[in-house]
Amino acid sequence: MSFQQFLLILRARYIAALATLLLTVAVVTGVSLWLPKQYSASAAVVVDVKSPDPVTGMMLQGMMAPGYMATQIDIINSDRTAKSVVKALKLESSGPVQEMWLDATKGKGQLIDWLSALLQKNLDVKPSRESNVISINYTATDPTFAATVANAFAQAYIDVNLDLRLAPARQYAAFFAEQTKAARDKLEAAQKALSDYQQANGITSADERLDYETAKLNETSSQLTGVQAQTTDSQSKRQSAKADTVAEVMQNPLINSLKTDIARLEAKLTESSGNLGKNHPQTLRTESELATVKAQLEQETRKVTSSIETTYQVSKQREEQLHAALNAQKSRVLLLNKQRDELNVLRREVESAQHIFDTMSARASQSNIESQTNQTNIAVLNPAVAPTSASKPRVLLNIVVAMFLGTLLGVGLALGLELHNRRVRSSEDLTDALDLPLLGQLSSISQLLKTSTAGVRA
Repeated sequence: MSFQQFLLILRARYIAALATLLLTVAVVTGVSLWLPKQYSASAAVVVDVKSPDPVTGMMLQGMMAPGYMATQIDIINSDRTAKSVVKALKLESSGPVQEMWLDATKGKGQLIDWLSALLQKNLDVKPSRESNVISINYTATDPTFAATVANAFAQAYIDVNLDLRLAPARQYAAFFAEQTKAARDKLEAAQKALSDYQQANGITSADERLDYETAKLNETSSQLTGVQAQTTDSQSKRQSAKADTVAEVMQNPLINSLKTDIARLEAKLTESSGNLGKNHPQTLRTESELATVKAQLEQETRKVTSSIETTYQVSKQREEQLHAALNAQKSRVLLLNKQRDELNVLRREVESAQHIFDTMSARASQSNIESQTNQTNIAVLNPAVAPTSASKPRVLLNIVVAMFLGTLLGVGLALGLELHNRRVRSSEDLTDALDLPLLGQLSSISQLLKTSTAGVRA
C-alpha cells in the first residue's frame, strides 16, 4: 500500500476515524473526571554513608558498598517497615478499617498483614541519581493522610534501620555478659585456689622466704665446712705420737715456763751434783724440785691433750648436728622451691583469668553501649506536607494520550473497514486487483466540467 492509497482510504473513512477519536477522547475525559482525586505527599531522607560509628569511631565498610543504597530502598519497601507504620498510626484499632478488612478478606489472615500490603501498593520510593537522598512518596485520596503516611514511613525506616543495626549488638552484649560472668567465676576460683594454697602452707611472700631459707642453707653449709676443718685438725692432733709437738702444747705459756724451770733446775742439779755430790741436801732438794716441776709439766701436758680430745668430740658432735641441720635445710629449700613453682602456676592461672576477665568485661561494656545507642546515620531532610493539588488523575495528560491513542484507533479502524470491504479508489488499486497493465485513464465528469468551465472563462 502506497502513501497515496493510505490517504485515499483515510479521506474515504474519515468519519469513522474521527468518530473513534472523539469517542476515545470523550471516554478518557469522562473517566478522568469521574475518578476520585489522589494526592501524593513526599518525605525526603538523607543517608550519611561517610559518618563514623558513634561508639567505636570507625568507618563502617558496609556503607561504602555499591549495593548499600539499593538495600535501603528494599528496607523501606519491606513488610517490617510497613507493619511499623501500621502500628505507629494505630490503624488496627480503627473500626472502619476493620470493617474494610472483613469485607475484603472475610476475616481470613491477619489484619496487620492486609494493611501493610495495602499501604505498600501506594508507596513509591525513589533514590536520587547522584546523591544519598531518598524520596518516600505516598498517594492517597486524603492529602493529610498521604502526608501522615509518608512521614510515618520515613520514621519507621529510621527505626527499623536502627533496630537492624542494634540487633547484632544486643546479641553480642548478651553473649559477652555470659562470658564475663563465666570469666569472673573462673577468676574467683583461681584466686581462691591461690589463697587457700598460701594459707595451707603458711606462705606470705614465697620469694623472700625462699631467699631467707637459701641464705640459712648457705650459712649452715659454711658452718659445717668450718666444723669439719676443725674436726680434722683435732683428729690429726689427737693422733700425733708426741704430745710435745702439738701446737697447743708448744704454745702454752705455762708449759713453756715449766720447761724453762726444768732446764734451770737440771742445770742447777748438774752443778750441785758435781760440786757437792749426789747426797748433799741441796742436791736432793734440787732433785725434789725438779721432780715436782716435771710432774707439773706432765699434768699440764695431759690437760692440753685432754682438751684436744674434748674439742675433737665436741667438733664431731657439732659436725653431726650440722649435717642433720644441713639435710633438713636442703629438704626445706627443696620444699619451698616446689611450693614456689606451684604458687607461680596458681599465680599465672590468676593472671590469665584476670586478663580474660578484663578483655570480656571491656568487650561487654562496649557491646552494651552499642546496644543502647539511639544514633543513626539517617535523618529526615524534608518532612512531607499535605499537598494542595491533586497528583492524579492528570486530565490534560490523559486527554493528550487519549488523542494519540484515539488517532491510532481511528486509523486502525479505517484500515480495518477498508480491508473488510475493499474498494477501488485509484488506478493503483485497479492494477493491483486485476493484475493487468494500465493503458489509459479517463477523468471523471466533474473533472471534465471543471476543465471546460476553466477554458471558457479563459
